[in-house]
Amino acid sequence: MTNISIPNDAKPLLSRLEAATHLGVSAQTLSAWACNKRVSLPYVKIGRRVMYRHIDLDAFCAANLIGAVKTGAA
Repeated sequence: MTNISIPNDAKPLLSRLEAATHLGVSAQTLSAWACNKRVSLPYVKIGRRVMYRHIDLDAFCAANLIGAVKTGAA
């Protein structure tokens, strides 16, 4: 058996309900987004379970950020 090193800051997969809570939407909303593909939010299928990665949820939030002030050189 091979030992795989996982960094301590690695976050586990979230269930649909946990991801919905994180985003402030219902689990049904995430289900509809996955079904009709109107919203691009990656997910992981493990058997029948649908799981979400923290990094994908954070990227989704960043991509949908409105009115952000850009910093740095003009």
